[in-house]
Amino acid sequence: MLKKLIKLLKNTLFKKRLEQQRRQNKLQQERCKPWFSVKGDQTLRLDYPLNENSVVFDLGGYIGEFASSIYNKYGSGIYIFEPVKRFYDSIEQKFKSNTKIKAYNYGLAGSDQTLNISMTDDASSVFIKAKNSETIQLKSIVQFINDNKIEHIDLMKINIEGGEYEVMEALIAHNMLGLFKDIQVQFHDFIIPDAKIRMKSIQNELAKTHKLTYQYEFVWENWTLKDK
Repeated sequence: MLKKLIKLLKNTLFKKRLEQQRRQNKLQQERCKPWFSVKGDQTLRLDYPLNENSVVFDLGGYIGEFASSIYNKYGSGIYIFEPVKRFYDSIEQKFKSNTKIKAYNYGLAGSDQTLNISMTDDASSVFIKAKNSETIQLKSIVQFINDNKIEHIDLMKINIEGGEYEVMEALIAHNMLGLFKDIQVQFHDFIIPDAKIRMKSIQNELAKTHKLTYQYEFVWENWTLKDK
């Protein structure tokens, strides 16, 4: 009797999770429609005043598609951060002869950490539990910038499946937002508790130094540094 009850509870919980995932997927599809209608991935995300002397940070490099598009268009120097080994290997292979693109097999965060990440392709996240996972390294973004004596970043793209909150909060805490000309970020809500509250707090801080140039909530948005 107890085994049947446990099985019933597990099945009920599983069905609830499936239904929640279905609702989340449907909501995200609706959110993305306006973005897709303007072909944002091919237009807004690549339209910046960059050149061959620009410095770009790519947080969440995946397989290097964004870095490739930016480099092909502007010839900028790019730092790519990708903690998942097979994605990093793909990036390394793609740019092995390009001295202007530097790839790192770790992610950037608020502090140095060792975590498990779900292996779910471009949605891989330390905030999602999955059967397939990998141990990854994260490094402090503040420490990385200081160690490498980087004084200006023309564009930082952030797509790190929930880790964006910690990164942005660390930069705010260390008064480093002014180093970035443009910040292109994808906020995530389904996997992060109090996501909207944290997002609004970050946006309020960004508004002190930057201005919003486009925003598709929980899809993509960009903040550009205000003129002094």
